[in-house]
Amino acid sequence: MNITVWNEYRHEVESEEIKAVYPNGIHNVIAEFLSEEHDVKTATLDEAEHGLTDEVLAETDVLLWWGHKAHDEVKDEIVEKVKARVLDGMGLIVLHSGHFSKIFKSLMGTTCDLKWREADDRERLWVVDPTHPITDGLGQYIELEKEEMYGEHFDIPAPDETIFISWFEGGEVFRSGATFKRGNGKIFYFRPGHESYPTYYNEEIQQVIKNAVKWAKNDRTPKHQYGNAQPLEEISEK
Repeated sequence: MNITVWNEYRHEVESEEIKAVYPNGIHNVIAEFLSEEHDVKTATLDEAEHGLTDEVLAETDVLLWWGHKAHDEVKDEIVEKVKARVLDGMGLIVLHSGHFSKIFKSLMGTTCDLKWREADDRERLWVVDPTHPITDGLGQYIELEKEEMYGEHFDIPAPDETIFISWFEGGEVFRSGATFKRGNGKIFYFRPGHESYPTYYNEEIQQVIKNAVKWAKNDRTPKHQYGNAQPLEEISEK
């Protein structure tokens, strides 16, 4: 499978605190564990075309997206190209603060807003669909000692499937794993992953992402014809 991991890659460059957690960037941590099974490329905001050229997108089976502080800097024409590929069948996994990315908001058609708090909350991600392939190999929940809190209401359309619901130490809950279909593409939103916490080193979080890329790859959807169509059968004269 061909995977592209896209990361804004600003926090890790501009903050020594964040650099200490992810010295080579969040994208390279994710790429490293996914490359055990797949061909993985990385792309970042400040590359030409944000690293998402027509050639890269055409070859990508699943795109992972992490962004936070520079959503507005993503060019609209690149967003449209990514959206077209998703509708054509490319899988998309949106991570953490990517909920506010242009591509996710465009595909959802809502504000994608939520409550948040940075206070070292303990997070417990409960598996609410243990039959789903994204939860393969997990127990009843994943516990993270410290994470940024996201709380309901999360302004997204009703998910096709809710996979995880988080509880936070401060009392909030959140739909932390949700799937959607748009056109021929499959989308998974996965909440954990604030830049100041070592969340992407957690083996259970890695397992979810490994499962998710396999689920999101879509190579069996038939390509349908649209527009004016000739009849399959002879139409009798009335």
